[in-house]
Amino acid sequence: KVVVGGDFTSLDYVTRTRVARLDAVNGALDLGFLPSGSGPNGTVRSVISQTDDRIVLGGGFTAINGVVRNRIARLNYDGSVDTSFNPGGGADGPVLALAETFLGGQRKVILGGGFTIVNSVPRNGIARLNDDGSLDSSFAVGLGVNGNVFAVAVYPTNSVFAGRTIIGGDFTFVNGISRGRLARLNVDGSVD
Repeated sequence: KVVVGGDFTSLDYVTRTRVARLDAVNGALDLGFLPSGSGPNGTVRSVISQTDDRIVLGGGFTAINGVVRNRIARLNYDGSVDTSFNPGGGADGPVLALAETFLGGQRKVILGGGFTIVNSVPRNGIARLNDDGSLDSSFAVGLGVNGNVFAVAVYPTNSVFAGRTIIGGDFTFVNGISRGRLARLNVDGSVD
C-alpha cells in the first residue's frame, strides 16, 4: 500500500481529507483506511510508513480524527490515531520532514521543519522522538538550525554511520556551526 498526504479533500472522487492509502499495484483508493470525513484538520507535509506498518504524519495540522495532535501524529494500519504515540504538546510550527531510525534496537522518529519547540522543549528545526512520541532528550541539537529543515535522511542500521542523520534545508548554521543548507548529525545530535 502507498500512503499519500497533502492538502486535498477528495481522491478519485471520494472524500478523503489530506491523507489516503492507495493500492500499490493499481493505485485504487483503499476505502478501509480512514473513513470519509475524518483525517487531519490541516496540511500533511510528510508521511512515513514505519517498519511495523504504522504511519507517521507531519505537517501543519492540530488534530486528527478529532484527537489533538500538534503537527505530528501516528496512525494505526486502519487510519485510526495511535494513542500509544503521544507527542504531548507536539511542535509549535510545521513538521516538514520525517525519518524512522533504530538505536540499540529502539525505534526513533526524527522530525525536521519550521518549529522552535517540541513538547514544550526548545528544538529549532530538528528533534528526535522515542517510539512512544516523547522527546528523546539524548538527541541534543543545542541551538538547532537557523532556518527550515525540508529533508531528513538516516543511515541504515547495518552501516558504519548507523545512527547518524543528514538534514537539508534553508539553514546556514547548525548549533552555531556554519553549514550551508546540508549537514550531518552524530547519534547525539551534535554536528559531525
